[in-house]
Amino acid sequence: MRSDPLVMDHFYTVHTSFIVDLRFTSNITILTGDSGTGKTAVFSFIRECMAVDPKILCLNYLDRQKDIRELISKVDGKLIVIDNADILLDDDTRKYISLDDKNQYLIIGRNPKNLFATKEDLFGLVSEKIGEQTRFMLEAYL
Repeated sequence: MRSDPLVMDHFYTVHTSFIVDLRFTSNITILTGDSGTGKTAVFSFIRECMAVDPKILCLNYLDRQKDIRELISKVDGKLIVIDNADILLDDDTRKYISLDDKNQYLIIGRNPKNLFATKEDLFGLVSEKIGEQTRFMLEAYL
């Protein structure tokens, strides 16, 4: 189910020699791709911003003991960023996410099953050198 971004259509931060410049076109964005492309690094930069931006909630393998569905069902108006989604999200949580009309999601993982995703929701991470900095952006995956 495709809808416009609910919380933000653009996320931008600078972290030392890295720039994270993500443009969202849908309420659920699935970031996928090979290991070593910077996905988890981007997650960590977004997670740092969570400390000062109340619209961001980040979850990863450290949260594997928590009930993810219960946690996200209690929040409203957040960009929820989930790294290691293949490990953290069971089928019921994936279905909940696909129908959630209160939050926006950036799902980092390789399995879009049960998220009702289309190819327009799948993105890879691309990077470019700008002087001494590396800029990360989203690029259509297929």
